[in-house]
Amino acid sequence: MTAAGPRAGHRPPAAARTVFAAAHVVADPRADTPVDGPAAIDWDATLAFRHHLWSHGLGVAEAMDTAQRGMGLDWPAAAELIRRSAAEARTVGGLLACGAGTDQLPAHGASLAAVRGAYEEQLGLVEDAGARPVLMASRQLAAAATGPADYLELYGHLLRQATGPVILHWLGPMFDPALEGYWGSPDLDAATETFLRIIADHPGKVDGVKVSLLDAGREVRLRRRLPAGVRCYTGDDFHYPELIAGDDHGFSHALLGVFDPLAPLAAEAVRLLDPAVPGDPADRGDPAAFRAALDPTVALARHLFQAPTRYYKTGVVLLAWLAGHQSHFTMVGGLQSARSLPHLRRAYQLADGLGLFPDPELAAARMRQLLAVYGEADV
Repeated sequence: MTAAGPRAGHRPPAAARTVFAAAHVVADPRADTPVDGPAAIDWDATLAFRHHLWSHGLGVAEAMDTAQRGMGLDWPAAAELIRRSAAEARTVGGLLACGAGTDQLPAHGASLAAVRGAYEEQLGLVEDAGARPVLMASRQLAAAATGPADYLELYGHLLRQATGPVILHWLGPMFDPALEGYWGSPDLDAATETFLRIIADHPGKVDGVKVSLLDAGREVRLRRRLPAGVRCYTGDDFHYPELIAGDDHGFSHALLGVFDPLAPLAAEAVRLLDPAVPGDPADRGDPAAFRAALDPTVALARHLFQAPTRYYKTGVVLLAWLAGHQSHFTMVGGLQSARSLPHLRRAYQLADGLGLFPDPELAAARMRQLLAVYGEADV
């Protein structure tokens, strides 16, 4: 992971948890490109948002699901995003992990050999950029694999050739229906056994696992079975406070899309888990204060990630616009139209109630502008 110490004026990362915010991309609204064409990115605004996250001491999970991988962000744009973000991370000592997948392949019909080659290309680019790779769940692998053996062979090959530890990514079908049956079985218990075997068979090659199944109990059971030194990064945008707080047997770190809009609040909350005496394993910080700070955000998270969950990015970008991080509410692939007006209005109300907007008057004015386009007037 890229990290060389925070720049002056930046908050240091929390000590007790490793926390990544999966960051969205800012579209270029002036680009004359079709909805299904190459992604047009506003690079200045996109990279400025990464600096916003780093300034609060959060890591950036780059080119992940939140950045619309497979939903508007094509591989050439993702590759450029990884290179640019890695260069920016080095200027501030920012923590950075980047998604490596297979989305340069056609959606259907790829062979296992083609899937392996696509992974190798993206893994090599992330490593060359100096970032920690996240081996993303692959639609093409889910379509081509015939059972657990194909996952064991392919992931084993990638882990053996990786130059350093990687993060394994388990994204449930609620985030991407094409990932149904990942790890070789629709039975999650059977899938878990394959997942754990891959980790056990390659000691020292897995930094952690990013789990997005929206099932807190299953994540806890998995976390307790991970080998020593392998982190569990929760991707559960419904139950993150309890999972990060943990219990007497352990806790989850975090790699969360919802921490994109929650960044300042989330960063301060996680610091409440830092020990008062650094290095004291018995000092778990103040879990009660952490929960008091973060629990009120769950209503917003559950709203943003309500079914169809994969369209949560629309609410995330709306809140970035309302908070002043970008000048428009436009998304690559035209995804700004993926949620209803009542959904967007409620997202604004919940975020405003949490005090997430640096300039509440600007947020209210922009929300009124959006409503007026649709013939509405009342925020």
